[in-house]
Amino acid sequence: MIKIYRTENSKIGELNEMESGSWIQLTDPTPAELELVSKKFDIDITDVRAALDADESSRVEIEDDYTLILIDIPIIEIRSDQKAYTSIPLGIMLMDDYLITVCAEKSPVLEYFVNSIVKEFSTKKQMRFIYQILYRTCMVYQLYLRNIDDRRTEIESRVQEDMEEEDLVALHELESTLVYFATSLRANGVVIDRLSRYSRVRQFPEDKDLLDDVRVENGQAIEMTIIYRDIIQGTRELLSNIINNRLNNVMKYLAAITIVMAIPNIISGFYGMNVASKWVPLYDTPFGFIIICVATMIICLTVLRILKKKKML
Repeated sequence: MIKIYRTENSKIGELNEMESGSWIQLTDPTPAELELVSKKFDIDITDVRAALDADESSRVEIEDDYTLILIDIPIIEIRSDQKAYTSIPLGIMLMDDYLITVCAEKSPVLEYFVNSIVKEFSTKKQMRFIYQILYRTCMVYQLYLRNIDDRRTEIESRVQEDMEEEDLVALHELESTLVYFATSLRANGVVIDRLSRYSRVRQFPEDKDLLDDVRVENGQAIEMTIIYRDIIQGTRELLSNIINNRLNNVMKYLAAITIVMAIPNIISGFYGMNVASKWVPLYDTPFGFIIICVATMIICLTVLRILKKKKML
């Protein structure tokens, strides 16, 4: 899908034709749309398709007529009927009069611009637009990181209640997400450093200040990722230890019950031996059966008390 936007008097509007100073947004484009943009602006088709490859790394490539900027942006996806976070490439092609973005999915980062949420946004100031995209990317990363930490807190609050093995799986997925986020943010940091030395397009002093803000926010997002990953790792180990401890307690309880239940079996086994009656205690005593049962019960209760003192029950 191709959409064309252009700002006039600080207001963004959608166009039907590609005009100078416009922003061309490609979202999950078809091969025909990619070919159209490639031919119209004389861009290598592999550069146009680069953002559609999930394994593409963030980088800056300067060509004769355009500059390709690849960054990783965060998105929400549904895995196993649950909301999950991941990152995908966003391609930005910078030219003298146009700016083209290519993404495989609808991006929350770009929606800020489409919905006119970003202040002082102009499609005609390409470098500022790129820095604003990077700044919004950092903000969305930080938002998702806080959501991940909230999810971790929710799981941790159930430690003494209805904690299940599914919580361990959820924590593992959150930890994996943070690993991907950390990798993407570091790669974006390399792109930000490269753009700080970019001199092909004129930049205003306020653009430099915005780039400094982007660098600070990206560094903060990296620190948040590292901190939350360490906390989740500790929480996952805590839950794993609790589950193992509960299993040990169950096994200890079952072992104690087995010991107690073995006492009647042993006594009844002795009295069931095929030997002469005179060798069997209490064989000719009135109420001998009742005496044996009571004695067996007393022994079992005594063993239970001993096991309880040793905290096996």
